[in-house]
Amino acid sequence: MVNLEALIFDVDGTLADTERDGHLAAFNKAFAGAGLDWDWTVEVYGDLLTVTGGKERIKYFLQRYLPDFRPEGELDAFVAELHAAKTEYYKTLMADPGLPLRPGVERLLREAREAGVRLAIATTTTPANVTALLRNSLADDAEDWFEVIAAGDVVAAKKPAPDIFVWALEQLKLPPESCMAIEDSDNGVKSVIGSGIRSLLVTVNDYTRNQNFGDATMVVDHLGSKEQPCKVLAGPDLIGDQVDLGALRSIHQYAWK
Repeated sequence: MVNLEALIFDVDGTLADTERDGHLAAFNKAFAGAGLDWDWTVEVYGDLLTVTGGKERIKYFLQRYLPDFRPEGELDAFVAELHAAKTEYYKTLMADPGLPLRPGVERLLREAREAGVRLAIATTTTPANVTALLRNSLADDAEDWFEVIAAGDVVAAKKPAPDIFVWALEQLKLPPESCMAIEDSDNGVKSVIGSGIRSLLVTVNDYTRNQNFGDATMVVDHLGSKEQPCKVLAGPDLIGDQVDLGALRSIHQYAWK
């Protein structure tokens, strides 16, 4: 039997639907604040989500949609300043009007803490964005719930590279077989599998539900609650209406059998 000792969560699209309702709005506010006439639509942003990392996403947008654009000054400095402004807008949006966590997220986090299962985060978003979401949507001390928060530029290569999960494993001082990852995207799946973690639960959202999750142990629509039962979209039938800690342990054993 392989014991499940830690859960490693992605953030955007996994803990909350932050992409459409947080990051997209913040990007457009930053563009307007900088005097740019860019206005990313939901569809355009869906395309840009194939690239992980906010600064990388801006550069991809310029390459794909505005190849003739030339900023005043150096490109990296322009992108960094624009992204920093976007982060401030995002933090404001997380406080007012705020953003709820996805169904079952808080329930599962509390259950894991009570059972002594260690918690970690592995995300490409900036640490400030993680803090803003956790404090406003979960609890004032929610950062302390997570033993490791691997975020932003802590590693050079972002998802789908495995580096962020490898770094989280190193900080936890745990082998891959002791951990389960919870992700929402195909880039996240590739990152997890590349790190050596085989125990992988995917919770899809509107942006990712049609992506390829063939390497995931199980795919569900969300973690589930009494009011909103979850649905298994792929993988073994090991859960009921909610993904609880018992279900995660069963999924983990299935992944490493």
